[in-house]
Amino acid sequence: MRVWDIHPKHLCRKHLLGEHRELHGLWNILTKHKGKGGYAHHPETKRWVGKNKALYLRHEKLVQEMTRRGYEHRSPLNKKWATGSGSQRMFIDSVPNQRVLLTAKPCECLLLQ
Repeated sequence: MRVWDIHPKHLCRKHLLGEHRELHGLWNILTKHKGKGGYAHHPETKRWVGKNKALYLRHEKLVQEMTRRGYEHRSPLNKKWATGSGSQRMFIDSVPNQRVLLTAKPCECLLLQ
């Protein structure tokens, strides 16, 4: 499970769509299952507890980039659950390290603008 902290315009198709899918799973854990279940103790889940608004805003950035690339988005999040902090300052990997991780992958991440 991974929600990147890099602007979505730098993500390749695989990572953009993959993050969108995983973000929806994370949203369900935090809003419907109230942080209970299999992934409730995953580090990525824990860093978003109390930051549903920030997660919602990340989703909107992903959707904006998906739309820019011609994808049709049909899975909006319920804004009424976008509560808590609107910013994310806790990272599993720092943003510079996330760039290193993406650069090492066999994809076009970080080459896109």
